[in-house]
Amino acid sequence: MTLTVTWHEASARRRARQFLDRPAERGTPVAEVVGAILGAHAQVLSAAEVSVGVRAAGVTRADVRAALWDDRSLVKTFGPRGTVHLLPAAELPLWCGALSAIPTGPSPFPPEVRVTEEQAAQIVAAIGDALDGVCLTVEELGEEVVARTGPWAGDLVMPAFQDLWPRWRQVMHRAGQAGALCFGPNRGRKVTYTRPPGFDAVPGDVALHALVRRYLRAYGPATPQNFATWLAAPAGWAVSLFRELAEGGQIEEAGFEGASAWVAAGDTGFPGAVVRGVRLLPYFDAYAIAAQPRTSLFPGAAYERALAGGQAGNYPVLMVDGLVAGVWHQRRQGRRTTVTVEVVGRRLTARQERELGEQVERLGEVLEAKAELVVGEVTVGPHA
Repeated sequence: MTLTVTWHEASARRRARQFLDRPAERGTPVAEVVGAILGAHAQVLSAAEVSVGVRAAGVTRADVRAALWDDRSLVKTFGPRGTVHLLPAAELPLWCGALSAIPTGPSPFPPEVRVTEEQAAQIVAAIGDALDGVCLTVEELGEEVVARTGPWAGDLVMPAFQDLWPRWRQVMHRAGQAGALCFGPNRGRKVTYTRPPGFDAVPGDVALHALVRRYLRAYGPATPQNFATWLAAPAGWAVSLFRELAEGGQIEEAGFEGASAWVAAGDTGFPGAVVRGVRLLPYFDAYAIAAQPRTSLFPGAAYERALAGGQAGNYPVLMVDGLVAGVWHQRRQGRRTTVTVEVVGRRLTARQERELGEQVERLGEVLEAKAELVVGEVTVGPHA
């Protein structure tokens, strides 16, 4: 191991590759920005729109929605960790090949609620058949799944949000990861699902190897445990995967933050200068979730204030010179939005205060609203 990387070097390269040092040039395809960050978390679609917009000059939420629903260069589906993401449509063969090859962990449900692997496969196939060429609400999809599999799939046994969902929904995310399902345009206030255009998934081992290399280019140096956390995958499996890649010369070792980590083979260049700047990242932003170690990204008081029990993403964060330095929240009323920013563990310089104002203004442009900055305590709790 000859390469040694400091936190500031890693931080500078990560931010440069994810358009957080300077936004992508005007006219850069939205899908290219989403690909650079390895997917935009979209459980809250407005947060995904901000994740993309703050990284691309001139882009607004309308541009993200056009990419999603008009030119279909983006797809809203279940991605890393089984959570809803925006992914480039052109990358679905890679994502589905990789995500479908990740070992499934133990079911969180009691035996009487679970489905077998055979039943899960039946459900995924039924979902794909039912959604071919149509958009269905979850209720309509459920009827089609039960009709294609059997009454057992519709048993109301799955605890969810103080209610019981039908059994088939516990593997719904796997249908998305297999390419059998993605989100369609809303029907009024109701979410719909459809099937993405047909494609052949990249073979699992090939796709996983490619995904590791892309992950390390975006977020390296990183450990197998970091990769496993990002995917919600078994840590032991990730260790074996990295060992296989190392033996094949696809990744190489580096010293990072006093420990052993990995970078993609040959990808050993790191900038020496500290990258300055103020950024506002929304709920579940890819960088706040994936950049490790969290104790370095969230230093001192920021670790307690901006993480929910050590879990990243539940608060929108203020980032100053590559470090989390606070939290923020926006409250919209019509065409105006008030952005409250709480700074922790430091005082902003005059330059940083000016940049914060510019970032709030940019946030308003992305959300197509007039934004007003208030510096003070954020009283809203973490997102569930």
